[in-house]
Amino acid sequence: MEKSQKDKRESLLFIAWAASVIAMFGSLYFSEIRQFEPCTLCWYQRIVMYPFTILLGIAYVKKDYKMSLYSMILSAVGGSISIYHYSLQKLSFLADFAPACGRIPCTGQYINWFGFISIPFLALIAFIIIFICSILIWKHSKED
Repeated sequence: MEKSQKDKRESLLFIAWAASVIAMFGSLYFSEIRQFEPCTLCWYQRIVMYPFTILLGIAYVKKDYKMSLYSMILSAVGGSISIYHYSLQKLSFLADFAPACGRIPCTGQYINWFGFISIPFLALIAFIIIFICSILIWKHSKED
């Protein structure tokens, strides 16, 4: 394998790990510092996101590019939850029939930057970054 191919996979793995760390600390900032209580769907997204910080960190240190298959699958699951959550917030026909999801409604929006950026949207961006990086790592690993 040529050196640039290996460097590319290493960089992509670092980017995926960095996205997970930023997402984790961002969610902790909103809940612990800003005191925004997470709804049920936010918790589900956290359940998928938080392990990435450890798993992708270990994969980066060990240069374990096989982790990309697992991170690709898990980020697709987390992204699906984020898409559903974001849809509940932004699509009125879904919000009207949203199931009750605990003390905090999943349709609530603590932030609404520029009219479209909410917390589930931020989580979705992180899951997309991890997913794309994972696909590219997996693709480059298959070429070996």
